[in-house]
Amino acid sequence: MSLSVRSALKLFSVSVLLMLVVDATAQDDLLKELEESAPVKAVYTEATFKGTRAVNGHSIETKRAGELEFLISHRFGRLNSGAYEFWGLDQAFIRIGFEYGINDRLGVGIGRNSFNKIYDGYVKYKVLRQQIGIKNIPVTITAFSSLAIQSVPRASDKPDILFSDRLAYTAQLHIGRKFSQNLSLQLSPTIIHTNLVDQQILKNDQYALGIAGRYKLTRSLSLNAEYYYRVDPVEQTPYYNSLAFGLDIETGGHVFQLIVSNTQGMVERTIINETEGDFLAGDIHFGFNITRTFQLVK
Repeated sequence: MSLSVRSALKLFSVSVLLMLVVDATAQDDLLKELEESAPVKAVYTEATFKGTRAVNGHSIETKRAGELEFLISHRFGRLNSGAYEFWGLDQAFIRIGFEYGINDRLGVGIGRNSFNKIYDGYVKYKVLRQQIGIKNIPVTITAFSSLAIQSVPRASDKPDILFSDRLAYTAQLHIGRKFSQNLSLQLSPTIIHTNLVDQQILKNDQYALGIAGRYKLTRSLSLNAEYYYRVDPVEQTPYYNSLAFGLDIETGGHVFQLIVSNTQGMVERTIINETEGDFLAGDIHFGFNITRTFQLVK
């Protein structure tokens, strides 16, 4: 092969190589331009908590549009009540409730609690959602408002109790953040107004601060904790701050939550204001929540 032919082949090879490099560079530039021109979408954080309850109290979560949640809650007596009471299992209370997602942010719920014969209704609304993309919002904030009606019969020494005396109102802001795939935390500033109380042991207006956390152990297991601190309660009050731990178990369409807590209450009035047990003294109640979600409207 002559020198001129070899030179021509080398020149041809170099030319092809340069064309390939230029073409690859042009494609990279085009892809970059397309990415930059594509609209940025909001990516919302999902499953900060697995359910609408942290443990006893509410979480930041609401149901999606058209979803109906059916929740059965059981709370037994104290574990330290002894063998005669079968370590609390003879003293069961139950709440049956429903929550419906009007849209992805707004939910409403109702329930009936055998503990103090309480009927309750509530509204939850996600004011902000944790997200990245168009906006970087670091937390989810859910506003919560509820009404509880205590329907126990009038005491013989209080025959003049009015219907309004049975009412209690709760307002909360649940502020939560999912820090990683495993860890979530929530703060819940709270005010509870009870129309009729014994002034020696309770206040009509009780402020509290709740803190809750979730740590995901496996794909289907997570450990939750919850504590409500009452701000400046009545000094002679026989009640304690509520402390609870829960183990969430996902089983298909159900979420099963095992609970230990010093309260038998299952609505805010009784959870925060009327917890009778001292957790550190062994006044611990075992309980569980069972949740099933149905898609009513698509």
